[in-house]
Amino acid sequence: MPLLYDFNMDSAEELATRLAENVKRRRLEKGLSRQALSMMSGVPAPTIAKFEQKHRISLTGFLAIAKALGYTDALKSLLSKPVYTTMEELDTINRNKNRKRGSNEFHQ
Repeated sequence: MPLLYDFNMDSAEELATRLAENVKRRRLEKGLSRQALSMMSGVPAPTIAKFEQKHRISLTGFLAIAKALGYTDALKSLLSKPVYTTMEELDTINRNKNRKRGSNEFHQ
């Protein structure tokens, strides 16, 4: 059964903006310059600046920055548990736990 309402209206761009703001906040809380974070993470300082200002970065770059800031455990737990909003969705998750391939069906 499709969801009638989706109260989580965050777009991908809004999530990227939030992540960039959080990275900048954590960097400044630790008293790090972009150059210092660059040396710690291996991500070039201009790339960090672009992420903080334009919210664009590769996944590998983001992971390196988050790891340098001490968020390895949080990254490991991301997507580690299934999320569901209906009992039907939970039933589907439980039915598909051992699947090796997906299907071409898309359910809204």
